[in-house]
Amino acid sequence: MSVAAGGEAVSTETPNQVDTKGVVVGLVGIYIAGITAGIIGPYLAFFAGIGAVFATRMGADGVRRVCSYGIGTGVPSIGVLALGMGLVASMFGIAIGWIVGVPMIGPIVGFVIAVVIGWIIGTLANKVIKLNIPVMERCCMEIAGAGVIVLTGLSVMIAGSLDFAVIIEKVVQTGFIAPVFILGALGILHPFNASLGPDETQDRTLRHAYSTGAIAMTISGVCSIAVLDPIAATLSIVVGAFIWYTNFMGFVRLVQRDAGAGYVGTGLLPPGAM
Repeated sequence: MSVAAGGEAVSTETPNQVDTKGVVVGLVGIYIAGITAGIIGPYLAFFAGIGAVFATRMGADGVRRVCSYGIGTGVPSIGVLALGMGLVASMFGIAIGWIVGVPMIGPIVGFVIAVVIGWIIGTLANKVIKLNIPVMERCCMEIAGAGVIVLTGLSVMIAGSLDFAVIIEKVVQTGFIAPVFILGALGILHPFNASLGPDETQDRTLRHAYSTGAIAMTISGVCSIAVLDPIAATLSIVVGAFIWYTNFMGFVRLVQRDAGAGYVGTGLLPPGAM
């Protein structure tokens, strides 16, 4: 349950548990896609998308915890700020890997840079702006770290490669970086916005995060049709759509559970009712 104006949201899953899943599955998914691309082609690129889905969940939990202190319109603000950090750190990390000739270090470098920037911004928010939110520093680090994994994962899925030059050609120059950024941000921000209030529950919010992350994965898969092998792109779309459907249905069941009362579909309003 979220406290409307001044307390951390109650959780059934600890921040450490959520973060571990987000970081480990996120990075492993990216590396599976990147490593296998040079061996069998981009057919396992969808694993990077799965990693992005788990990182979306991690970012959404950071948003729900910091925003449960009542910052209101700060929900989209903190998310866009964090995703901005994520975008810069993501491209920087992949570029560093390309420059030193070791592309595999790119996602980790980007993640570390994002977390450091997140800590700096969280500290400024608490110490300079005086928001005085106990979890601000950690949540900014989590959201920024999730952002870099989401953006890297979706970019690798579209490009079918961890190579900086390939990502620039197939994701940045094509303009696909724009929907990647927007979908990544919405995936992290929307779950709490859709569930906020005194009856918000962590399991419902994070189940919705799986579905919003899967939407980002599916649409990014559609984008990849233009630049990637059709089979690889189709696999990303199908896997993303399956993850979305199963988790959105689960989200609906949790909404019904938490409604606490019977409900019926009313259909369209009768003529003259408006």
